[in-house]
Amino acid sequence: MASWGRKIASSGGILAVCVVAGLYITKPERLAPDALEGMIPSTENGARVFSAMGCASCHSAPLGVEYENDALGGGKRFPSPFGTFVAPNISSHPTAGIGTWTDLEIADAVLKGTSPTGEHYYPAFPYATFNKAKLQDIVDLIAHLRSLPAIDTPREAHDLGFPFNMRVSLGGWKLLFVNTDWVVTGDLTPQQEHGRYLVEAMGHCGECHTPRNVLGGSEKTLWLAGAPNPVGKGRIPNITPGEFNWSEADVVEYLTSGFTPEYDSAGGEMADVVENIAKLPSADREAIAAYLQIVPAHSSK
Repeated sequence: MASWGRKIASSGGILAVCVVAGLYITKPERLAPDALEGMIPSTENGARVFSAMGCASCHSAPLGVEYENDALGGGKRFPSPFGTFVAPNISSHPTAGIGTWTDLEIADAVLKGTSPTGEHYYPAFPYATFNKAKLQDIVDLIAHLRSLPAIDTPREAHDLGFPFNMRVSLGGWKLLFVNTDWVVTGDLTPQQEHGRYLVEAMGHCGECHTPRNVLGGSEKTLWLAGAPNPVGKGRIPNITPGEFNWSEADVVEYLTSGFTPEYDSAGGEMADVVENIAKLPSADREAIAAYLQIVPAHSSK
């Protein structure tokens, strides 16, 4: 019996060591404390980054709540197979929003998916895409966010069941699925590289247009090949050359006016995306169109 007891104790000790090691390896990451030192923000570029990243699409008011599009009081609900996520208030309000956060804390949230209290954020906040953004662009974005109205809408908790309500597990998810590698590589022109930056780092197009595995990780081998709609109605379209045969001019027009070559118009969440991208310089929309022409072609599943 004593021998069995020693074996159980030994096994328990090994398990404890493994758990501690796992928690250490997957702990929330932060930027270096001096990462933003000497960086001078540009609110003009910050407004452009704000549009490119589509912040208002998720964090502005849900239907039935009246305030301006750039007032980021949150409250929109996003159903998913894991539960319902609720967009938080990211306005400059000191208690309901992020008005008391430091610039470094906001940058940690956007680039590392880490909260000021050291918790992992859920990837419904697309830091897995934003982590490829240039640090200067994030500094500029923060300056723009601070210029927007303070909204006192209280934050709502996500509606998630077990085990998805355990944030500690997200460290392992990040380890598996989050990196800063570009999806489309090779000998790209400067315009195509700029388009890649706008699509893969800023616009987070892949968050909706790329299918996910059972753990919610993007299937990068099917980049932009279309995916089921998380709300269960219809399908997010394939926008690779395998099925998407619009010309670059067609794409630019759609991202400017919302009209397709067939004279249909953008609807649903895509209408918000078009509204944001239409605010960018025409050269940005042209770069996105050029990038979409070189994405690996896939047929829809």
